[in-house]
Amino acid sequence: MILGWVLLIALPLHAEDLTLEMIFKYQLFVPAKVEEIRSMKDGEHYTILENGSDIVKYRYATGELVDTLYSLIWNKELPVSEISSYDLNDNETVLIFGSEQEKIYRYSYQTDYYVYDVVEKEIKPVFPEGKQQLAKLSPDGQNVAFIFENNLYIRNIETSYITQITHDGSKNAIINGAPDWVYEEEFALKTGYYWSPDSRRLAFYRFDESRVKEYSLLRYQDLYPELYTFKYPKAGEENSVVEIYVYNLIEGTSNMMNTGEDSTRYIPRIKWLPTSDRLCITSLNRLQNRADLYICNALTGKNELFYSENNERYISEFTDDFVTFIDSGKQAIVMSEKDSYMHLYLYKLDGTLINQITSGEWEIEEFYGFDENSGKLFYTSTEISPLERHLYSIDLKGTDKKRLTSIAGTHTATFSNTFNYYILNSSDANTPNTISLCNQQGELVRILENNDFVKGMVSRYNFSRREFFSFLNHDNTLIYGYQILPPDFKKNKKYPLLVFVYGGPESQEVMNSWENHTTWFQYLAQQGYIVTCADNRGTDGRGEEFRKLTYMQLGKPEVEDQIALVEYMTGKPFVDKKRIGIFGWSYGGYMSLLCMMRGNYLFKTGIAIAPVTDWKFYDSIYTERFMRTPIENSKGYWESSPLNFVDMLEGKLLLIHGLADDNVHFQHSAELINRLVEENKQFEVFVYPDQNHQMHGGNALFHMYNKVTNFILANL
Repeated sequence: MILGWVLLIALPLHAEDLTLEMIFKYQLFVPAKVEEIRSMKDGEHYTILENGSDIVKYRYATGELVDTLYSLIWNKELPVSEISSYDLNDNETVLIFGSEQEKIYRYSYQTDYYVYDVVEKEIKPVFPEGKQQLAKLSPDGQNVAFIFENNLYIRNIETSYITQITHDGSKNAIINGAPDWVYEEEFALKTGYYWSPDSRRLAFYRFDESRVKEYSLLRYQDLYPELYTFKYPKAGEENSVVEIYVYNLIEGTSNMMNTGEDSTRYIPRIKWLPTSDRLCITSLNRLQNRADLYICNALTGKNELFYSENNERYISEFTDDFVTFIDSGKQAIVMSEKDSYMHLYLYKLDGTLINQITSGEWEIEEFYGFDENSGKLFYTSTEISPLERHLYSIDLKGTDKKRLTSIAGTHTATFSNTFNYYILNSSDANTPNTISLCNQQGELVRILENNDFVKGMVSRYNFSRREFFSFLNHDNTLIYGYQILPPDFKKNKKYPLLVFVYGGPESQEVMNSWENHTTWFQYLAQQGYIVTCADNRGTDGRGEEFRKLTYMQLGKPEVEDQIALVEYMTGKPFVDKKRIGIFGWSYGGYMSLLCMMRGNYLFKTGIAIAPVTDWKFYDSIYTERFMRTPIENSKGYWESSPLNFVDMLEGKLLLIHGLADDNVHFQHSAELINRLVEENKQFEVFVYPDQNHQMHGGNALFHMYNKVTNFILANL
């Protein structure tokens, strides 16, 4: 934090001197985080990676430094510049860390892993023959599993003997133990294998993507551009065929689990039961409106149906919290929206419902787990307001509910293994994050990070308040929004209006929480613009009916609500009706295009970054969840595509895309450009070679926001 104070002393004093360099280059308004905290087994201590080089142990209650588990200076001969990730086995005798990461997709990477014996003080590379993926210690610390060239391996730490479990792994064909592109992106599947609690078995995914069609990107770093090709299943096209196997370390054999005969189904999650002899496998049909949870015998692969759920539209996104086994695997807590709101239910393992734990016209946001000792569950929910998230505890019967957060805003928690302590991250729309340590009763133990520097910057540069409001759309549905007014706002003056939009399914932008991207809105406000945003129908936090109104018709209710927002804002005497602009990225870019076309009488200017332009170009899991396939819903696909409405474009458009975007491919913008040219529509386009969907590489993000800002200043 010393650097921050030094920069503060050197910075200008006046609000009008807020600059893009401060926001994007120096990131002076990004609150500090307390990251990578790992609770230790006793629940009284935690470990953290410091300075990319030291893995250290602290005491929760006092913050006292107890021990350094590993430091790079202990082994200076290692070819390691920094530690990028680490983990401990269950009894904390062995540590594994990765270094020199190389990206694969947006989230996945390969790296060099090292195993360090905390007791013997010995360090070994996991696999010297090449970078690995997803290395993880067995709970007993005797073995480490890893992926190399799409095959799954196990290395015995003591003997260094390596067992290759699979042999058919092949690029763009067979993946063992790691997710394919679309599972990683849309199911947030971080790994493709799981150790059993007793360390005797390894359950793993096998993806056969040989029949999935390929997509190719050009990378321009070398003398001759490199063609990067990967498997990407688009809407209605073939997906990977997925199977689940269990490898037995003692017998050296693998058995395939019975997951049914439907080869088109998804398996978004697998989870071991505490007894290590059974595996819970979640099966989801391709329409994503039926979920079946099977309990599989790890020895025979035979299954029994434990839980089933149907939905007339789709089952909302799966997380690791969908099912949690308790009481030594005799009971399970299931997270479901079957009463139209996301809630928790208690089941016996034979599928009998014991009781609904939480209920009401509000939703569980995140379930943190169950403490067997106190009998308490912990979760955050929207009970106070759809715009806020508060932390609660409750018992299995749904009684003795207690709200643990009292201050208005948005709160998230990270619990210790024993649930004795949790780290609370709290903020509101106008106050950067405060990170505190609390005990199970919600009492403050100490402040870990108060972000006084960022709070001082917000005050010093005279940030306007982000103010919330609500209005009724044309269907008399209540819509929430916010506005940021210029700091020298005068009611008798006319101001241009910029609409920020995302609006995608199950998202939420209008929340009482600190959001880093709103700092740029403060810059625009200080240039004399009003910035506004609204959560249209289809977004999260308000129950199933509101969330799923866009089913089979993406882009229609959302655009209607954004147009209603503009009509509401232009009803205010201080908004200049002739100077309305819209800005969005990804789904927000898609929304910007549709709003400029269908609401062409409203918008003078628009910016679309990495937009979807036709859902048939986007991936299968996401698109079909909300739209089904192009064959099943041809009318919905046609009406949802900006490509079919380019003749309606009137305002000035800036289109931006990264050429190495593996998520929303440049094909979307290329097709839009072709249609715009055919219709003789004038527009501006800017591309970023070798940049992906986030455009975080090098100076790209700062450059892009300079480009966008100048476009707004010149055209709005």
